Amino acid sequence: MPEIAYWLTFLLPLFSFLIISLFLRPFFNHQPRLSGYVTIGTIALSLLLSIIALIEVSQASQLPLPIKPLEWVPLGDFEISIGLLIDRLTAVMLVVVTSVSLMVQIYSQGYMQGDPGYQRYFAFMSLFTASMLGLVLASNLLFLYVFWELVGLCSYLLIGFWFHRPSAAAAAKKAFLVTRLGDFGFLAAVIGIYFNTGTFDILRIPELLHAAYLAGTLSGTVITWLAVGIFSGAVGKSAQFPLHVWLPDAMEGPTPVSSLIHAATMVAAGVFLVARMLPLFALPEAQTALTVVAVIGGFTAIFAASMGLVMNDIKRVLAYSTISQLGYMMLGLGAAGRVGIEAGIAVGIFHLFTHAYFKCLLFLGAGSVNHATGTFDMREMGGLRKYQPWTFAAFLAASLSISGIWPFAGFWSKDEILIYALEQRPVLFYLAMITVFLTALYIFRALFMTFGGEYRGKNREHLHESPPVMVVPMVILAIMSVVGGFLGVGHFLGGEEPGLFEVLTHPLPWVGLVLAGLGIFLAYAIYSARWLSAEAIGRSFRPLYVMLSRKYWFDDLYEGVIVVRLLVSGIFRLCHLFDVYIVDGLVNGLAQATVAVGGGLRKLQMGQLQEYGLAIGLGIIVILAILLIGFYT
Repeated sequence: MPEIAYWLTFLLPLFSFLIISLFLRPFFNHQPRLSGYVTIGTIALSLLLSIIALIEVSQASQLPLPIKPLEWVPLGDFEISIGLLIDRLTAVMLVVVTSVSLMVQIYSQGYMQGDPGYQRYFAFMSLFTASMLGLVLASNLLFLYVFWELVGLCSYLLIGFWFHRPSAAAAAKKAFLVTRLGDFGFLAAVIGIYFNTGTFDILRIPELLHAAYLAGTLSGTVITWLAVGIFSGAVGKSAQFPLHVWLPDAMEGPTPVSSLIHAATMVAAGVFLVARMLPLFALPEAQTALTVVAVIGGFTAIFAASMGLVMNDIKRVLAYSTISQLGYMMLGLGAAGRVGIEAGIAVGIFHLFTHAYFKCLLFLGAGSVNHATGTFDMREMGGLRKYQPWTFAAFLAASLSISGIWPFAGFWSKDEILIYALEQRPVLFYLAMITVFLTALYIFRALFMTFGGEYRGKNREHLHESPPVMVVPMVILAIMSVVGGFLGVGHFLGGEEPGLFEVLTHPLPWVGLVLAGLGIFLAYAIYSARWLSAEAIGRSFRPLYVMLSRKYWFDDLYEGVIVVRLLVSGIFRLCHLFDVYIVDGLVNGLAQATVAVGGGLRKLQMGQLQEYGLAIGLGIIVILAILLIGFYT
């Protein structure tokens, strides 16, 4: 495949954004569906190019593929080039991003039909996809950081797409500001890496840092902090503890936007960044940073899963599910990374691959039930299996996959993470096993409350299955949720995958299956068979229920304590007082003093020539006196 084809992989969606923004919206505003067709067509071509790239990479004898970089900023010895890095990790991520995005764009034609912002929506979605593809393809950290920030901008625009809603505008600002905290550390790491290596080249950075350490010019502590800085960017984008608070509120955007953010773009960027920079984390002098990745990931997995148990908004359940599953991926990178770089990438990205399809499907399923009921509140749903059989079947496939039930895709990828966690991080392994149970419990709680029993909402006569343009993408994603584990992605990336019947011989998958089965059974007993009362359980464990419902009070801590009291009433108030009484006081005081002196001098100007002559004479006498005294002394 010619080099230009690799550039076109991310340039095609960018062209779609430009065509819609500069041509279709101004001149064909009366035909909004054209923007959807352009978006779908360009992303479909990008998917085709991504598949060809995957084939070429799989057949290549030497990786990465040689792609000539383009000069960007040549200033003497300082030079920044724009280049593409095509290796196995890139090839897999390209297919994930383009395939998931294509399904979302097709689905969006039905979901966004009649929305006044239809063309603006597809313009932003095109730019969002292009930004993520550019991030994946980048061969240097600076180029990657540019697309990293562009992904953040697109998420801000799409989360706040319905900006006339105060909640949507607030959620967009919250996402943008919280992720900036992590990006500050990322930017500091990029600057620190360049200062110590003289390059932004991703492939050269680890060896140059290691060489500097061996030469004694750079300490292991500095390298560790550089790696932690990189990870802080991933913590923000992938909503890991403690910067997890923005993602549940990001549900204010259109549901297909949520699907794309959670499956293949915004949050996947953080996991990809750690995978791309794993050779840096795996340096002997940076093992502490690798431990931080595993610990944060393992804790986030169980922390977020616990909150998913009590949410009543189906999209918020899925949001906490995403945070939890991203924690699994970070745990996989941190645990398997101790064994080897290829093993870490294989384990972490394999779960990202399977998660992309079943999580995209879960969100599209949530959008489908909202399309029929007009609500996301599961307490106003129920019995939708009768009215939406295709949506129910697809949602069930995704639920079984995320629960890790054999032979669905999630089983294979999650099983590898558990195996490496047991070997390398035993404490985190037990947290991950508890999370297996919680995952099955909260996702089947959502399924039974939504599709089981009898309908509890209003307008029963309006209940219907979604149109084919929405159902077909869900069916395709359901197929991937079933067979995705058999595609050999982990092996392709350099890891070892469990065989098809290894479940019969290895004890760990059996334990995971039993825990997942117990979670499903408990959800059935409470929310379907009603053998146990959810209300009674809530009353019995009220302190725990309140804590989970209030999301461990993190929103209260960040917004009520840190923002309002510490920043607004504290630091910002002090800055205001300093500005008013010190800065303004100094300037105003100087002005007032000048006015006072001028006023006094003005009184000396009486207009009497005799007084002016007397003053001049006295002045001359004083000057002569000073000169004479100086002469004789």
